[in-house]
Amino acid sequence: MSLILLLSILTPATAALLLAVLPKKVPTVFVLGLGLAGFIVPAVLSLQVFLAYLATGTGEYQFLGVVDTGLSNLGIALRLGVNGVSVILLLLSGIVGLAAGITAVLSVADRKRTYLALLLMMQTGLMGIFSTYDLFYIYFFHEFALIPTFIMIAIWGGTHRRAAAMEMTIYLTLGAMLSLVGLIGIYAGNDLGSFDLITLSDHIATVGLSGTLQNSLFALLLVGLGILVSLFPFHSWAPRGYGAAPTSVAMLHAGVLKKFGLYVLIQVALPLLAEGALEWSNLLAVLAVGNIVLIGLVTMAQKDFKQMISYASVMHMGYIFLGIASLSVIGVGGAVFLMFAHGLSAALLFNLAVAVQNRCRTFYMDEMGGLGKDAPILAGFLMAATMASIGLPGFANFWGELTIFISLWDWNPLFMVLALLGIVISAIYGLRAVSAIAFGEVSENLKAIKKEHPIRDLNGMERLPAIVLLAALLFFGLFPSFASDPIARAVETHVLRVAPEAQQQTLEARSAESLLQPAAPVPNE
Repeated sequence: MSLILLLSILTPATAALLLAVLPKKVPTVFVLGLGLAGFIVPAVLSLQVFLAYLATGTGEYQFLGVVDTGLSNLGIALRLGVNGVSVILLLLSGIVGLAAGITAVLSVADRKRTYLALLLMMQTGLMGIFSTYDLFYIYFFHEFALIPTFIMIAIWGGTHRRAAAMEMTIYLTLGAMLSLVGLIGIYAGNDLGSFDLITLSDHIATVGLSGTLQNSLFALLLVGLGILVSLFPFHSWAPRGYGAAPTSVAMLHAGVLKKFGLYVLIQVALPLLAEGALEWSNLLAVLAVGNIVLIGLVTMAQKDFKQMISYASVMHMGYIFLGIASLSVIGVGGAVFLMFAHGLSAALLFNLAVAVQNRCRTFYMDEMGGLGKDAPILAGFLMAATMASIGLPGFANFWGELTIFISLWDWNPLFMVLALLGIVISAIYGLRAVSAIAFGEVSENLKAIKKEHPIRDLNGMERLPAIVLLAALLFFGLFPSFASDPIARAVETHVLRVAPEAQQQTLEARSAESLLQPAAPVPNE
């Protein structure tokens, strides 16, 4: 199975290379077929790995394999393997990648071959992040995915694309550099000389790091990774970046790549820096509330539909950070579940936003009224995606948010009340957007467009990426245990493992906060 993990990384990389070197005379249909294959194969392989992992009935790392990349003297190797956290995010990468690939084939007209090659490079990085447990390569694959992101926004983006790409580059480079310093600090803070996450976790759980070092490293990672995830107040790059980004890039970045920072916090910072996590958890929760409430209010004020989705994506990061800050099995498990669900719903909304814009010739919602009369299928998808984003029961987002709320009630009910306020805010801007776009009287803008040509509904190919994403949201909304069980086991066995004696005494001294006490399992149904 480790070979399948390797193939999931190599397949999109190979497809990208072939697209780059093929002669220009190659028929367009072959180029498109090769590009699609580069997304279809990783999606199928990620599903195969996920199903095989479910059969193991564990949360620990499985399907281990090592590829020597010539850096063994530095303790670096391409160590392949997944646990209950990474396997669900690997599946997310495959699903969203497939939807984004289909969208790119349908929507990009200019220099499509180059665009597909860059998007496949981005997909290679995403599959790599969640297929390895080597700290160096986790970081390497993130940077590998970021480079084509900047290029595609700068060349194929919309209004102010170059300014947005430059702002993203500055913010994300700063965040990545701070994160790298933190990861190197973990490597240098012990005598193992290895980036092997499993070995590091076992070693530090036994020997431990000093409290001062833990606090410093966790703070460094919190700031660096917080910038990458658009944690308040380091969030301003995201709405402008997504607003200018091509659709498939916004789908992949907001849906998957932005989860890198959260993933490293959960897989690396929590198990290796337990005392540091305890020290900074309250501040993290306060900043997360800023995402939910303050950015939520900004989201309500948006009149541009794509900007509203962009701000909403930033807002919902607050729920995930709150789940992490609770430092409980149910909270961290809910955070992982919501990472998966949010990735699907955010990608779906970005996909539909451009479908709406193609018909209305604008992103301004006050010029879109009555679209549902001419495009009922598009309106139906839009309503379903909005309900999923709000957290309606029946969609995967519901289970992630519910378990986070439960963890907050056990930890600090005030944070739960503030988080619940976010649901009200989400319902207001989400339902208002659907009403403004799909229902009511037909706007003057649409009437003018209809005089030129009929407004068509989504055709079969346009529906395909929406169907892929919505089907996943519904499946895991109706059968959440397929994801929640391995996630909960991984959080118990790896993420929130028992701290060394010196750290444990510190935790017990603050036991009234009950931060590291495992709560009830993530709900199965």
